[in-house]
Amino acid sequence: MKRLISAFVMMVMITSAFSQKNAFEIKVKLNNYKDSVVYLGNYYGSGQYIEDTAFRSKGNEFVFKGKETKPGGIYLIITQEKQYFEILLDREQQFSIEATAPDFVGSAKFKNSKDNELFYEFTRYNRDKYMQSETLGKRYNEIKNTNKDSASILQKQIATLGSDIGDYKIKFMKDHPDHLMTYVFKASKDVDVPDAPLNSKGVKDSLFPYFYYKAHYFDNMNFADDRILRTPVYHGRLENFFEKVVVQHPDSINIECDKVIEKAKANKELFKFTLWFLTNKYEKSQIMGFDAVFVHLVEKYYMTNEAYWVTPTVLESISKRAMQLKPLLIGKVAPELILPDTAGRYISSHNVKAKYTFILFWDTDCGHCKVEVPKIKKFYDENKKKYGIEVYSIDTDADLDRWKNYIRENNHDWINLTGTKANIDYHLVYDIYSTPVLFILDKDKKIIARRIAAEQLEDFMRRYDANNK
Repeated sequence: MKRLISAFVMMVMITSAFSQKNAFEIKVKLNNYKDSVVYLGNYYGSGQYIEDTAFRSKGNEFVFKGKETKPGGIYLIITQEKQYFEILLDREQQFSIEATAPDFVGSAKFKNSKDNELFYEFTRYNRDKYMQSETLGKRYNEIKNTNKDSASILQKQIATLGSDIGDYKIKFMKDHPDHLMTYVFKASKDVDVPDAPLNSKGVKDSLFPYFYYKAHYFDNMNFADDRILRTPVYHGRLENFFEKVVVQHPDSINIECDKVIEKAKANKELFKFTLWFLTNKYEKSQIMGFDAVFVHLVEKYYMTNEAYWVTPTVLESISKRAMQLKPLLIGKVAPELILPDTAGRYISSHNVKAKYTFILFWDTDCGHCKVEVPKIKKFYDENKKKYGIEVYSIDTDADLDRWKNYIRENNHDWINLTGTKANIDYHLVYDIYSTPVLFILDKDKKIIARRIAAEQLEDFMRRYDANNK
């Protein structure tokens, strides 16, 4: 007797069969390519990352496939020789490519991917215009000082090539409003600054262009769409904004960080990346005083649990680091130090009577100190009266005899103290993990410079003292 299959069972079987179909499948045929493996990579922030591997299956074909679709963005097909060409993965994720080495871009052909066909039409157009511009630019450099008329013509031709690319993008965005590249073009677009308005005296506001540009810098960025993370655009726009647009002062940077992060909250992935980017940038900044931005970000976003993805271990570590740096920020009153001098008398750093106090942590047995400390001593000898400087010098070496001998031999006629006894753990409180380290305090014992090098002293003191006068 034949078994009857119910409509329900049949539906389950069909659904199961469909579920086995790959949601993502890219077939790549590379002619003139001898290696047996290629990689699928993607952009993320400023980096390029390999996320999948395909081996030669038959002929010259390689297949990348998966049960789930890939997040939209610009991806890379990468060879063993680290050559690569870009493809789009967005609405269409089942297609094939055929390309020939070494000119993958010029030879690439796509099947079942209209998005990539359009992308490559632009890519080739842009490449041709760039090559023409390069040729004209070389010619211009050769004749710019000898034939000004011809050079002027070349400049106009180069400008026309740039305009042609701009016109192409405008038409592309109009004709293909839902294409990923339209989103990329918009996000990359610079600000069109209108003419400055006239004030009551009929004069243009000279600051208007800057403030308008800064206020509208991200107008064309759709922060609700995280596809921009998988292109080179977003990281570049952030980096340019915080390096070249924002006033380079911690207070100004903090304000703009908060504004950008608030925009990025429209998308979880964009929020995570933006906060990570800014935290990492200012934690590692070599510019004195910019650690204040790091502290601000940790206090406002991490310690309030807005950075919900951070593990408890990482949260504890980053919070501890921020709280260690907070008392040492520029403008803070330096933590008081009380240490014994060569006679065993305890001296407070807060009781030093000077217009400027240099707090110097050093070690008699430190090779770098033997180079840097004499430079500091030379600056002190030549400028102590000019600026009103006193040095509160702390030797971190436990060998007291070696310390006293070094002082006598090198004529350290400033306040000499041993770090063997102290009122606080200055290594922790002052973040001393190597020597030498130099802090500069003003008359109120507020920190005005931190971890400043001997070579920077002359320029820093001259400018700081002049500004305060």
